[in-house]
Amino acid sequence: MQVIINTDHNITLTEDATSALEATVRSMLDHVAPHLTRVEVYVSDESAGRSTGNDIRCLVESRPEGLDPQSVTENAATVDLAVHGALRKMVHSLETTIGRLDKRKGASSMGGIEPR
Repeated sequence: MQVIINTDHNITLTEDATSALEATVRSMLDHVAPHLTRVEVYVSDESAGRSTGNDIRCLVESRPEGLDPQSVTENAATVDLAVHGALRKMVHSLETTIGRLDKRKGASSMGGIEPR
């Protein structure tokens, strides 16, 4: 699974902070990683540096193998909170999608009988 971290010009991350974010992504998505080819994280400051509350936005886009990309967003007061919130949403989304696929695979092994 390839992990890409992107920021807008209002967010500056050190190399260590970028590595830590990448490690967080890998850790939180580890159990679904075999199904993913790439995860992109976009962090932006929607208020252009002014402190107005939940102005840090994180968009996480995942590319499940053989499926359409999935994306989620989270707004929070800090980069860490926004990233963690978006990753929690992504985990839920991927678990739901992968769970449905696993059920279909199990159904197809029952002689073509699809559960309703």
